Amino acid sequence: MSPQGIKQSFELPDGRIVTLETGRLAKQADGAVVVTVGKTMLLATVVSEEEARADVDFMPLSVEYKEKYAATGKFPGGFFKREGRPSDYEVLIARLADRALRPLFPDDYHADTQVIINLISGENDVLPDSFVALAASAALSVSDIPFGGPISEVRVARINGEFVVNPSMSLLEEADLDLMVAATKDNIMMVEGESKEVSEEVMLEALKFAHDAIKVQCEAQLQLASQVGKASPKREYNHEDNDEELKAAVVAFAYTPCYELALKGNPNKHERSDAFKAIREQFMEGIAEEEREEKEPLVKRYFHEVEKKAVRDVILNERVRLDGRKLDEIRPIWCEVDYLPSTHGSAIFTRGETQSLVTVTLGNKMDEQTIDGAVIEGTSNFMLHYNFPGFSTGEVKPMRSVSRREVGHGNLAERALKPMIPNGDENPYTIRVVSDILESNGSSSMASVCGGTLALLDAGVKIKKPVAGIAMGLISEGRDGKYAVLSDILGDEDHLGDMDFKVTGTKDGITACQMDIKVDGLTYEVLQIALEQAKKGRLHILDEMAKTITDPRPDYKDIVPRIEKMVVDKEFIGAIIGPGGKIIQEMQRETNTVIVIEEKGDFGVIDIVSPNKESIELAKARIRAIVAVPEVGEVYLGTVKSIVPFGAFVEIFPGKDGLLHISEIEWRRLENVESVLKVGDKVKVKLVGVDAKTNKMKLSRKVLLPKPENRQK
Repeated sequence: MSPQGIKQSFELPDGRIVTLETGRLAKQADGAVVVTVGKTMLLATVVSEEEARADVDFMPLSVEYKEKYAATGKFPGGFFKREGRPSDYEVLIARLADRALRPLFPDDYHADTQVIINLISGENDVLPDSFVALAASAALSVSDIPFGGPISEVRVARINGEFVVNPSMSLLEEADLDLMVAATKDNIMMVEGESKEVSEEVMLEALKFAHDAIKVQCEAQLQLASQVGKASPKREYNHEDNDEELKAAVVAFAYTPCYELALKGNPNKHERSDAFKAIREQFMEGIAEEEREEKEPLVKRYFHEVEKKAVRDVILNERVRLDGRKLDEIRPIWCEVDYLPSTHGSAIFTRGETQSLVTVTLGNKMDEQTIDGAVIEGTSNFMLHYNFPGFSTGEVKPMRSVSRREVGHGNLAERALKPMIPNGDENPYTIRVVSDILESNGSSSMASVCGGTLALLDAGVKIKKPVAGIAMGLISEGRDGKYAVLSDILGDEDHLGDMDFKVTGTKDGITACQMDIKVDGLTYEVLQIALEQAKKGRLHILDEMAKTITDPRPDYKDIVPRIEKMVVDKEFIGAIIGPGGKIIQEMQRETNTVIVIEEKGDFGVIDIVSPNKESIELAKARIRAIVAVPEVGEVYLGTVKSIVPFGAFVEIFPGKDGLLHISEIEWRRLENVESVLKVGDKVKVKLVGVDAKTNKMKLSRKVLLPKPENRQK
């Protein structure tokens, strides 16, 4: 007899029922919940170690999301036919949940904790990412792991002017705003999404709309947890050893020097870091030599807290930032395009101590990225990749595979630029943008957006409008205390602050945003101020970029392959390709082009790719010949393909030949065809008829020759 689980349900605004169930699956995990909506089911589990590892002073949390191909009745691709390393799509969804959950664990909780969410059943038109954070939070809520939730996450889209929660995939295609929002019952924690130049007011309305839906989902989790005995009380733990006397000594010694140092303002990151480190080392010198090694880890932790408080106090009290800027001041910017002569497009964007070198490569349809997920399939002709090497921060880091952070930052920059990439005939190319971060001190993903715009313009891509990005920060004393909204934040301000709010857009509206909030009690008033300040900063950055380049190159560079399109009736696709691809391969080889054919409805769309205009025209002529319909009475220049005793077969169009009978070669009687024609000869012939039954063409050469005077009719 199967065990009876504990269930709790709630209703989405569109009437769908979402059910949370625990107690039936994965019972050895600290917490496990199955979320069901329609035929979509997610299993979330959480396990946390009882004790923290030695010398760990952070929250070692890992969040994994995995889509099982069996969930939608599919086989995984590849040789092994099994799920492998997470796809970028899975990494991005896991990051959404991770960023919402991480701030809600106690500051002194340092035990290894792993959250795993599996898609175990899926529907083709239902996007599971909207329910992943809900499943993860519910699993934590029914466990005994200390957690300041619950939270939940919803997708809010604006479709035909109306906000919709968790729309279907097909409906989402019509949206001009697509946001993922995570929140507790009281506070928004995380936002990420893209839009088609919406206003700051619309963005704020969307956040409020999403939060109303999230409150219902949080209440359902609380009700579920109230039925689970293990969920309360939470486990006791002690992951930190403290020395209150030492802490007081560090505060007394270091706060004033740190405050004075922060007040001076220094735009050089390494000089600032060395100066703060010197204060800490000066304190260490006052400790007995035999005790230094033992006390150093605690001193570092306490000093970090003092430094953080001093810097925050300077910003709140003096309205001065670490590098001496005003709260809304943008760091100095310089740009350059066409820096790399062999690339299709390139740019350098530098803002303060953050620098991005961006390249653009233009390819054909065969270069498109294939998306083969359990739920989402298709292709993409625009991609942006972000690389963050160790030298950009003066560090030695091993060169391994792409990190989750790099995937996330690249995706944000891609979403920022994507709405401005032209479609259809305006952009025949597959576009790859690569941002290599050469220096980093805050806002490197936003530098990638700005550099990406410049490089696309340099490549000659006809983007609709330039896009710029800015990262906003916040220092606050809680809901009713003092606060300071910071424009174009430094890395230190991100680390020491309460918010990292990245906003990208054109002069007319927002194209993407990403927000992580680390404190409770952020009001909509503060968010509104941050959005307005971000708009002002974005417009300033766009003006600075315009000093370097404003419009796309009038033409692509000489090294860029040209692409021309042809459209034919789909009945001709087979003739163009030929048996086993023989015709198209021969055409590509002889014209030095790449030819790609795609069937769309009743037509075949052909891309002809070559850096040489003459090669393209030659290929187009060959294709026109294939798709042309032979007309009786017309004269053609054909090629002798084969000779038989009764005549020759002459190809008048690629793949289309007719019989030139021996009696139609010349007016005189011929004993054999070879006396006049050889295979490969070019010969002018007239189409004199088409057999009604066999559809075979009848050709004549002699009617084009002068008739002998003594020849009788």
